[in-house]
Amino acid sequence: MKRSNRLRAPAVAVVAAAALAVAACSSSSSPSSNSTAGSSPAASTSGSANAPLTASAPGITATTITIGSHQPLTGPAAPGYSEIAPASAAYFAYVNAHGGVYGRDIDYKYLDDGYNPTQTATVVRQLVLQDNVYAIFDGLGTPTHLAVESFLNAQKVPDVFVASGCDCWDQPTTDPETFGWQLDYIREGKILGQYIAQHFKGKKIGYFYQDDEFGMDGVKGLDYEIPKSMVVARESYVDTNVNVAPQVAALRASGAQVVVSFSIPAFTALLKLTSLKVGFSPTLVVSNVGSDPITLSGLLESFAKQGGATVNGNSLTDGIISDSYAPSLGDASNSWIALFSKVHAQYDAKAPFDGNVLYGMGVAYTFVQAMLKAGRNPTRADLVNAINSGLSQGPLVAPYAYSMTDHDGVTGAYIGVINNGALTPEGPVLVTDTSATGAITSYTGTQPTAPASGIPAP
Repeated sequence: MKRSNRLRAPAVAVVAAAALAVAACSSSSSPSSNSTAGSSPAASTSGSANAPLTASAPGITATTITIGSHQPLTGPAAPGYSEIAPASAAYFAYVNAHGGVYGRDIDYKYLDDGYNPTQTATVVRQLVLQDNVYAIFDGLGTPTHLAVESFLNAQKVPDVFVASGCDCWDQPTTDPETFGWQLDYIREGKILGQYIAQHFKGKKIGYFYQDDEFGMDGVKGLDYEIPKSMVVARESYVDTNVNVAPQVAALRASGAQVVVSFSIPAFTALLKLTSLKVGFSPTLVVSNVGSDPITLSGLLESFAKQGGATVNGNSLTDGIISDSYAPSLGDASNSWIALFSKVHAQYDAKAPFDGNVLYGMGVAYTFVQAMLKAGRNPTRADLVNAINSGLSQGPLVAPYAYSMTDHDGVTGAYIGVINNGALTPEGPVLVTDTSATGAITSYTGTQPTAPASGIPAP
């Protein structure tokens, strides 16, 4: 499989341990397909299979489903993450071209929030109060989405598949409209922590993490599995300060031999380059959200160039340990990789086919799955009820947690090691819960095959 190490615009130009300057981004929404959509033959839970299509809810007309999102098209999280919404739009365009959702096209409007919670609040209110969207889909970021979760629930707007693994999305009693999608950071911390405790027994472990619920949830999971005696340093960063030299100096002084990082991609790259600058070379174990090999490689090369150096990004990512809840991009035989590669080539070819694109298409598939289950003329409550009644795992490697009492997303992942620009799986898919005592076990099921049509069944 051919891979590109370039970053999709907007790119970020920084000097490692210096300043982070972000380029502006242009488009803030995606066009829907203009193709004629035929009615899906699937059965409906909202009206009979032959009922006329109606304007059944805000954002729903006889021909369209309008949804919205906040995304970091600029700002510190833009590298890599700015690819996610266009990839979701690409899958929606594919669905629209193949009949839509019961004959309706999905119109996906995503607005730039710069990974700034204040801006997130502004754009989400615009989407809900002015654009009258049916749902907020895949709003990205822990600190950003926390700024709008209460508002969306008060407005009774479905808040589906938040692009963050914060366990705070699992509050069905107080926030019944909100659902996670990706592996939550506590489960991820447990799975990574168990691996570290087993494979680096007796080594000195340091933590590097974002100073918010993202990083703190990850650390909670790590601490459930890694003996306290092994942890010699805990260093946090804030995403508005790109000088991580003090944290790296503290990790080095602690004698850490393994550094576990719950970081967004730009800060994973800054951690790596700043460590190299001072001759500090621990084994890196990085959360899934900050370890996409293609994104990291491009950032490492870009950041180094700004500092007057030339590096091979692929070489610098080799050996990084991470996890994934999606099939490996290196597995060309996987039916989901084949499907999304086809969609990518047709609708999103300007972007590298990397983990961010895979994420965007995977979560879009899940949304279509939920909409088909919600019925032919769905209310907003129908979508929430459809997810509460459970969804099949589709493109992910483990089951979802969805129920009336659990709004977390996927429940497991596999460990892998980056080699030559791809994450190579090591060992089985592991599943667990968010408790301190919940066992981590091998998943005994199998991932379903992608449908031949590329469209989920209701």
